[in-house]
Amino acid sequence: MENTEKNTSPSSQNQASNGTSQGQSTTPALFTSPYNPANHEDRIYQLWEASGYFNPDNLPGDRTEPFAIVMPPPNANGSLHAGHALFVTVQDIMMRYERMKGKKAVWFPGADHAGFETQVVYEKKLEKEGRSRFQMTREELYAEILDFTLSNKSFMEGQIRSLGASCDWSRALFTLDDRVKKIVYDTFKQLEVDGLLYRGARSSNWCPKHQTSFSNLEVEHEERTEPFYYFQYGPFVIGTARPETKFGDKYVVMHPDDARYAEYQHGQIISLEWINGPITATVIKDEAGDPEMGTGVMTITPWHSGIDFEIAKRHNLDYEQIIDWRGKLLPIAGEFAGQDIREARKLIVEKLKEKGLLVKIDEQYHHAVPCCYKCGREIEPQIKEQWFVNMKPLAAKALEALDAGRYSFVTERDERVYRHWLTNIEDWPIARQIAWGIPIPAKVCTECHHGMVDLDNSITACTKCGGTVEHEQDTFDTWFSSGQWPLCVTDYTGESNDFKTFYPTAVMETGKDILFFWVARMVMLGLYRTGEVPFKKIYLHGMVRDKHGKKMSKSKGNVIAPSEIQEKYGTDALRMGLMMNNVPGTDMNLDPDKVNAHKKFANKLWNITRFVLDNTADYVPPAEHTEADTKFENEFLHPMVAEINTEMTKDRFDLAAEKIYHFIWDHFASQVIEESKALLASSPAERASRQRMLTHYLVTSLKLLHPFMPFVTETVWQELPAHMKDADMLMVASWPTH
Repeated sequence: MENTEKNTSPSSQNQASNGTSQGQSTTPALFTSPYNPANHEDRIYQLWEASGYFNPDNLPGDRTEPFAIVMPPPNANGSLHAGHALFVTVQDIMMRYERMKGKKAVWFPGADHAGFETQVVYEKKLEKEGRSRFQMTREELYAEILDFTLSNKSFMEGQIRSLGASCDWSRALFTLDDRVKKIVYDTFKQLEVDGLLYRGARSSNWCPKHQTSFSNLEVEHEERTEPFYYFQYGPFVIGTARPETKFGDKYVVMHPDDARYAEYQHGQIISLEWINGPITATVIKDEAGDPEMGTGVMTITPWHSGIDFEIAKRHNLDYEQIIDWRGKLLPIAGEFAGQDIREARKLIVEKLKEKGLLVKIDEQYHHAVPCCYKCGREIEPQIKEQWFVNMKPLAAKALEALDAGRYSFVTERDERVYRHWLTNIEDWPIARQIAWGIPIPAKVCTECHHGMVDLDNSITACTKCGGTVEHEQDTFDTWFSSGQWPLCVTDYTGESNDFKTFYPTAVMETGKDILFFWVARMVMLGLYRTGEVPFKKIYLHGMVRDKHGKKMSKSKGNVIAPSEIQEKYGTDALRMGLMMNNVPGTDMNLDPDKVNAHKKFANKLWNITRFVLDNTADYVPPAEHTEADTKFENEFLHPMVAEINTEMTKDRFDLAAEKIYHFIWDHFASQVIEESKALLASSPAERASRQRMLTHYLVTSLKLLHPFMPFVTETVWQELPAHMKDADMLMVASWPTH
């Protein structure tokens, strides 16, 4: 590899000043060539693993104060992306920093089976092969996805290692492991015992393509401009963007105080002509009717609208399914039965026009359309019997603990958003209609539809009506199992001491996009099961965007693969590129080309090391500091160490990284080393003093930089003479305090 830096060997100007003749330097030979990450990273990681220091039980010294973090388990369904690289970097910085501070530090790693996410990935694979999951049994599909996931899991763990993650692999956990299932099942049962779990028919967000329901959090809203249709409905004019749902409309709703419709009485029956002929409609007076919206009158389709469903429940109204689970019209649609709703819409409007019932069309109707976050297909509200958790009592406990200061957020903005969501929380549908995941251990009555938790498969008849029961076919929402992740990794119900030692963990670091999906639910479920919060602090990072600030996506072709950057510039350079200017909770732009600057920085440290070793071979510690060198350290080195410690304590790793970078490049390399060339050739006392200072500067720099750039710093550390080191490995050396 060709060295691109000018004057990259400062020692060349003063090779003989160390007391040895040229060509006889005792500096390790590897420093004669520029730093090449590919030559060292794998070797260094193997050295770390072999040391056993990732395991807190093997750490040297008397360590009593615990420090634990849990890894957000990456989805075991593909390669890591830039967001994964960011969280690994931030968490590894935390871990290495606290480990060097003498803490009993552990980082629990893991992998997520990722339920629906993984099944979608596998369905795409099936499509390419000309197959479909609907042509397979649940058992066949599960078995194939399991093989696929375990293979990806192994690959993914290798990628995490390549990023330098100093996690304890002996404590690695998979979200389908028996320990996880046991804790998840126990929680499920306890929720039933405490009256917080129920199975009922409610309006659900249904994806016709993937054939499963979603929580409101998983629904994306796409802004669209579409036609809005006005139809004559008996004596009323009604409006809708979805005429395909109107076959079952037999209730017309208006506000009780709307003077325009005072002549109509609640419960009054009205005869009218409709899509497929004459029908009768019942007048319903309800405050959901908005006098300011259109004509102030609306018809309702309870099966296919959450709002309409709530109106129907209040008045004990009938409701009928119009659209099937695949998005096709049912027989109630008459001649349109079997048609896809997207194709039938225009035909239905045309028929109503022919019957003289089309009043007008607003072609510029702007609205937000709920869509599946994976395929983009419009969500179809469907009434679905499924399992729900009553979240308000759990949210109240989470807010109470926050008010009491039992946990906190790094940024006030994140706390405000979190509080608002908890205050307005909705019940959580925890069932998914997919094969891949943890099966829900329950029985369902075929007659009254009552649901019963059945952990030991002992229920043979309905406990409510005595009817026949069958096994629940749904699986848990993956967020329900991962929402108990801190309990699982610390083995809450097991015999391990990890729960006693490390729960609650010190900090939860993850992306701000899963604050509600995961973080909030971990807090609520952790408090629910243990009475204690699962972590004391919440650090949320933003999204990693491309160099233009655009969201990365395969369709845009702007996805940045960490492995490509690592191969080109090295892992340390990638880590620094991710940390510089990365403010907590704020999105960041990643320009792979700018990562090259951090590769040069690694080489700068390499050359600094060469200079120091070349010029301290004859150094015999300890040496007396000259007054000038003492003053120099007091004015520059010690204040910088204090500043960096302050930033690390405040979780401002971006500022710490920036200060370390400039300290080493601008101060150490450009000032200290340049001034040292003359002093090293001066009197023996001045030479010895400067050797002592150079040694101190180098060791301190390596320690400060290690959490951020662990590979190059550990590589250097292993080549240092024994008198410079206070530990066999830099990862367990003492953190600088001055």
